[in-house]
Amino acid sequence: MLLIRLLRLHHWIKNFFLFIPLFFAGDFFNVEKLLQTTIGFIAFGFAASSIYILNDIKDIEEDRLHPRKSTRPLAAGEVSVRTGYILLAILAIISIVTANFINTSFTIVLLMYIGLNIGYSLGLKNKSILDILILAAGFELRVIAGGVAADIPLTQWLMVMFFLLALFLAIAKRREDVRLKEKNGSITRKSSTGYNLEFLNASLIFSSSIIVVAYLMYCLTSQVAMGLNSKYLVGTTVFVLAGLMRYMQIALVENNAGSPTKIIYTDKFVIITILAWMVSFFIILY
Repeated sequence: MLLIRLLRLHHWIKNFFLFIPLFFAGDFFNVEKLLQTTIGFIAFGFAASSIYILNDIKDIEEDRLHPRKSTRPLAAGEVSVRTGYILLAILAIISIVTANFINTSFTIVLLMYIGLNIGYSLGLKNKSILDILILAAGFELRVIAGGVAADIPLTQWLMVMFFLLALFLAIAKRREDVRLKEKNGSITRKSSTGYNLEFLNASLIFSSSIIVVAYLMYCLTSQVAMGLNSKYLVGTTVFVLAGLMRYMQIALVENNAGSPTKIIYTDKFVIITILAWMVSFFIILY
């Protein structure tokens, strides 16, 4: 249980972004491509866990002041810093070795992801705006890695859409940090000093609007409609709108958007919306 908490295995759900190119290409039942992407998923999982440990080591003092993060194994003193460094090195090596079973291009994307997040953990996370852009870039690299693993070309609108979605989630997460800062008077993240709720609320509305436009453009692009042999994809926009509106309700009304992963696991409306979107998309494509 302690190891699961340290590696944050529940956060591996973020690595399902690797399957996005496969799903959107209507090629989800191609066994060879699915296997390659699954190997990539595992490689990114180990890489992400190693980064989480590094981040926890660097944030250990700040996490001890945070109402939720203070229970993490390193912050709570359940795991020593030395053990954390040894474990993250092992996980990083396993990740790179696993990536090599796919191809060199995939390994390069994985190394870019690791390098970007090392920079984030070592100080870039303290730079306002840059911190949320790096978080979004991490998700974008997952999508690119999925395309490389399955040998599927990515459309521009698909890339734009998921970068903006990741940016939206990062903004909502940072908003929770700022809200806690204003509520408790304690700074749990240095980058939060460069934000206020008004700015982040506007950013949420701004990014969510562009996400919907990007999704519509993806669905209406002739290349996509012809390639997937369907002109009905635009109908799935209703689920995208519903999901975004519910997430904004959680962030702006309920003030509870600190953990996107937890919301995806626990909020019934979000779960039903995602499943409805997947089922409708699946029926249209497959």
